Amino acid sequence: MQLNIFYLIFLLLKMFKKLYLILLFFIFCFPNTTFSKEKNDKNLLAFSGGLWDWNDDNTAGLLNIEYRHGTRYGPFKPIVGGLINTDHGFFIYTGIRMDLYLTNTIVVTPSFAPGLYERGDGKELGHVVEFRSGLDLAYRRRDGGRIAAEVHHLSNASLDENNPGTETFLFTYSIPLN
Repeated sequence: MQLNIFYLIFLLLKMFKKLYLILLFFIFCFPNTTFSKEKNDKNLLAFSGGLWDWNDDNTAGLLNIEYRHGTRYGPFKPIVGGLINTDHGFFIYTGIRMDLYLTNTIVVTPSFAPGLYERGDGKELGHVVEFRSGLDLAYRRRDGGRIAAEVHHLSNASLDENNPGTETFLFTYSIPLN
């Protein structure tokens, strides 16, 4: 049992490595990139629609709802959300986001969220525990709301021998709550 815990910690650190590399890319390629322009942004409620498993022949529609907390904890902001696809599969998750402002209105946000997956009639991802890593490019409106395009990868990080993973593509509208 103890070996499984260490292996899970290793896999989580491996996933964080991807976020770290994305962060370094933006810092070196866009030296004026900053974390949040304000100490704390507004809380957002994000509604998304798009494609589940878009790079495979099992493509399905997808709806996602996510609460994005505006308070930063270091560079990270907490998120919690859920998605459902048209094959009756769903994924509920909680995780972190990191807003990188390229300009006052253009925001790139890497994210990471572990969660629980139920396949419904859709693709078998190999395990109930899945990890979602993603990147979104957003236009930030004056009122704090955002319009974005997002891509995510879901994988069980080899918790099971069967680890096909899946990709999502979403269009998102985020409503400021405060």
